[in-house]
Amino acid sequence: MIMDHDGVTDRLEPFRRELTAYCYRMLGSAFEAEDAVQETLLRAWAKFDGFQGRSALRTWLYRIATNVCLDMAPAAQRRARPMDLTSPCPANAPDLAQLQENVWVGPVPDERVLSGDPAEVAVGRESIRLAFVSALQKLPARQRAVLILREVLAWSAAETAELLESTVASVNSALQRARATMSAQGPAGDVLDPLDETQRALLARYVRAFESFDIAGLQRLLHEDAVLNMPPFQMWVRGVVELGEWWQGAGCGCAGSRLLPVAANGSPAFAQYRPAEDGNGWTPWGITTLEIVDGRIATMTNHMDVDRLFPLWNLPPRLPADPAA
Repeated sequence: MIMDHDGVTDRLEPFRRELTAYCYRMLGSAFEAEDAVQETLLRAWAKFDGFQGRSALRTWLYRIATNVCLDMAPAAQRRARPMDLTSPCPANAPDLAQLQENVWVGPVPDERVLSGDPAEVAVGRESIRLAFVSALQKLPARQRAVLILREVLAWSAAETAELLESTVASVNSALQRARATMSAQGPAGDVLDPLDETQRALLARYVRAFESFDIAGLQRLLHEDAVLNMPPFQMWVRGVVELGEWWQGAGCGCAGSRLLPVAANGSPAFAQYRPAEDGNGWTPWGITTLEIVDGRIATMTNHMDVDRLFPLWNLPPRLPADPAA
């Protein structure tokens, strides 16, 4: 929270959530996005006397946020998913090498980046999907900004050019190149729709199968070429048969897990707790986001930085043993 300065804080704070969403799409990390927004608001607070309403406050804040993000993301590609970096590994010989957190696109709680009426929330969910944010990271940073401003936030070419101190022709050219890159990323997954009975039934079946560790039941819910990836491990496994071997082999520690639904990246997601080593309840294992395509699960991403991620969702550090068990 920034300090108050003659009521400036009250004028800036209402923009925090939408700026966080913008910075998350730019940076691919909830933690970097929060840092970027805090820096944006601090700069705005410090310079507010010189602002004098020469442009709309929202436009001015987005200009500051864009510059902060461009400073933080100078490379053509910043964060990625395991599928962007390596080939799939055999389930019976997984590469368990770990890479640093700053390599990976991370998840974000919906409540930190989504607000507004149901229609706005639905649009917002589409643009924070993990696959979409991962694809954005493959764009040069300024193309990334142009695509988000034009396609997600519906800014005009003139508004975008003014914000980036560029020209309309340059913005349109950048948008065309960005669209071409994004179109090569494959089909979009289904966003979370809490009212969709078919989706709810699929997720209920997934939870039942996972918690009972019914591997055949899990396989029936998957696309034939479904993918499992687990940052910070660079390994990933693809295919129903390989995934069955994974769960029976290296992934057998998931047996007995419990899943709590969470709102993440506009997609179905769960906090996974594994049986505690001391036998007393369950302890955090990861935040799993699911990508559903045409009614089946296409991608399962298990984010395992639990020390930072579970507090981000205000999740309990342990689930107590079930007295009915």
